[in-house]
Amino acid sequence: MSDVAAAAGVSVKTVSRVINNAPSVRPEVTERVLAAIGSLGFRRNHIASSLRSGRRTATIGLIIEDLANPFYSALAAAVGRYARERGTHLITASSEESPELERQLFLELCQRRVDGLIIVPAGGDHSYMRPELEMNTQVVFLDRPPAGILADSVLIDNAGGTRAGVEELLERGHRRIGVISDSTTIYSARERLAGVRATLAEAGVPYDDALVRTEVGHPDQAASAAAAMMREDDPPTAFFCGNNRITVGVLAELGRRGQDADLLGFDDFELADLMPRPFTVIAYDVGELGRTAAARLFERIGGDRSWPAETVLPTRLVRRGPGSR
Repeated sequence: MSDVAAAAGVSVKTVSRVINNAPSVRPEVTERVLAAIGSLGFRRNHIASSLRSGRRTATIGLIIEDLANPFYSALAAAVGRYARERGTHLITASSEESPELERQLFLELCQRRVDGLIIVPAGGDHSYMRPELEMNTQVVFLDRPPAGILADSVLIDNAGGTRAGVEELLERGHRRIGVISDSTTIYSARERLAGVRATLAEAGVPYDDALVRTEVGHPDQAASAAAAMMREDDPPTAFFCGNNRITVGVLAELGRRGQDADLLGFDDFELADLMPRPFTVIAYDVGELGRTAAARLFERIGGDRSWPAETVLPTRLVRRGPGSR
């Protein structure tokens, strides 16, 4: 700013008034200052300015798991739109399901003095966040709740959605249901598995561990798990897939084998209607999930200090594949 002031022949205070659109500066002085800014390539350091003034930085952070997954990219898009509408920039980072990387990213974003963070947690202990929370950093957890601290969370009705879907499979006469799930260290995977177990128990159908595969993270692993079950003497007549990537893998394997096993998958996904066979997804509004978390974060940034709350968004069953539109 001192360089701009010297080039324009004005005081640093006058440069500050021009930058802040103060009405008291004469038009010809404003023109000289703006010309000096343009020639010198001056850019205001908003973070440094906020540190000096105590104001907010108009930036928030979002830590998600994997941008390659359409679920997380849709979440990031929804949060980003909500932030932009409020004059706020979004910094997005991926923890890759690593608790260590999650912690590193959280602390780095706090060092950048973001006004708050939305986190899809990878770890099972978030007590390391407590010092930052005590310094008024606002945090909202998304898709999975916090552990070791009190904080707002926005979740999907994992157990309820799974229950509704498995009940539909049972109504169609299925009793041998293959279950393929992500890692049981993940909250949503545990909730969905618990929903399967509880629904089968209520219907008097045994929960057969031989029909359950966990720690499945990629479509090719899901295809292999389904293939192994289909080779059994008494194979499943239906599958429950714990997330959209598992669903894609199982669909591919059933197609290769020409099998007509029924299929239920948690999470909707793009191009689901173009799949060559009918199946059911447990769907929810990903955009609403992101917007709800962002709205809660901005309430906290704006001064809301009410007790942390858990918000659970509903799911619905949607038929996909040929003729589903």
